[in-house]
Amino acid sequence: MAGEWHCEKRTLSKYESFPRENESVLESGCLSIIVLGASGDLAKKKTFPALFNLYRQGFLQSNEVHIFGYARTKISDEELRDRIQGYLPGGKERTEDVSNFLQLIKYVSGTYDAPEGFQVLDIAISEHEISKNSTDGSSRRLFYLALPPSVYPPVCKMIKKYAMNKSHLGGWTRIVVEKPFGKDLASAEELSSQIGELFEESQIYRIDHYLGKELVQNLLVLRFANRFFLPLWNRDNIANVQIVFREDFGTEGRGGYFDQYGIIRDIIQNHLLQVLCLVAMEKPVSTKPEHIRDEKVKVLQSVVPIKDEEVVLGQYEGYKDDPTVPDNSNTPTFASVILHIHNERWEGVPFILKAGKALNSRKAEIRVQFKDVPGDIFKCQKQGRNEFVIRLQPSEAIYMKLTVKQPGLEMSTAQSELDLSYNQRYQGVVIPEAYERLILDTIKGDQQHFVRRDELKAAWEIFTPLLHRVDDGEIKSLPYKPGSRGPAEADKLLEKAGYVQTHGYIWIPPTL
Repeated sequence: MAGEWHCEKRTLSKYESFPRENESVLESGCLSIIVLGASGDLAKKKTFPALFNLYRQGFLQSNEVHIFGYARTKISDEELRDRIQGYLPGGKERTEDVSNFLQLIKYVSGTYDAPEGFQVLDIAISEHEISKNSTDGSSRRLFYLALPPSVYPPVCKMIKKYAMNKSHLGGWTRIVVEKPFGKDLASAEELSSQIGELFEESQIYRIDHYLGKELVQNLLVLRFANRFFLPLWNRDNIANVQIVFREDFGTEGRGGYFDQYGIIRDIIQNHLLQVLCLVAMEKPVSTKPEHIRDEKVKVLQSVVPIKDEEVVLGQYEGYKDDPTVPDNSNTPTFASVILHIHNERWEGVPFILKAGKALNSRKAEIRVQFKDVPGDIFKCQKQGRNEFVIRLQPSEAIYMKLTVKQPGLEMSTAQSELDLSYNQRYQGVVIPEAYERLILDTIKGDQQHFVRRDELKAAWEIFTPLLHRVDDGEIKSLPYKPGSRGPAEADKLLEKAGYVQTHGYIWIPPTL
């Protein structure tokens, strides 16, 4: 039945990452996918490769789907195809799949705030729909806005007035918008209102690609399909939770853009906060999108205001060498923030959200640390606590750190792990990119992994007061050396929150 999980044990095929009951994801009528900002980096590096992977796996059929690129750049269909080709798997050799996919792409040039280009676009889409003998009104139009948020309102107005599906005879028009959704609560609400006046909430898909990651999507299954987690997942057993994002490179020429936002707006307020919701939420009534999103909103509404003493900001040395970054910039490239959830399950458990650039490693993970064993008869607490770790990237894995007897004649203990490393366990299984999964969800009309308007508002309510204090210079970014762990004060904050570091143990991904 719809809205239920189905658990079964079976061998996975090479591409079995999505349910494949039908070769096509379309119910009826043709599908037009319109990528606005088609000549930009996001479209070339993420959107078109995701569409290509859906195409070659059979989810987009050439006899039903056509792809339109729209941007201000004046280029031909073939020039756009040439620009895209190098970013597609097998594109350099121009395999048959690549050639066939590229032929599905047509390009229309026009501005984002005037009707002429959108009228031409609408004619091109209509010609495609007529050529597929689509019943009037039954066609499907998906607009992917690979654009800066500043142009969302005029673009949405043009779509609404000139490029919508013409009736409601089973077809639809859907809009995908990328983050950042504003810079604070006021700007996010203004943007939501402008788009909300034009489209129903069911038509708007606010994409956060972290919600499309395999291990993030596994969170609900891990928590609610495994009995032994149910009694452990609370304040009685868990000491603290860390959600961490680390990059080993800096802004790489994007300093001017990054300086407008900073690491909290870029990573913590959206990606890491979404993960926190899935870690902390209560069990939903079902797996229906609205039931899941209702529980996520409840978590966000239970977060108490952030205290300045539970925040550490950093800026790596050399960040301001970028000529596009102001010399007096206080924009953080590192942040560690402690959140507290005021409810029965999580009262007293600190959630540490930490993100940074130019650090000593690249990884994203969730680390749930359990409390000490009462009455420790083996005197092994110094070796470290039990931890449940979900490694989101790279080397996707789920492992449990636990204490075991060291092999030998002595009764000595050591830290080890129970390990589910995806590369080893699921050999030959292709883990889909987040954008593939989310675009497919959009076509299916599944909003589970997209951010709802009230969810977005609640997220900004948590961070806006802190962000305004940072913007006003009330909280300073501390310098740290590139290639380090970040400011030393962040480790002190972690210790203050009750995290106990394990000494002498390092998780090493198993080799095949």
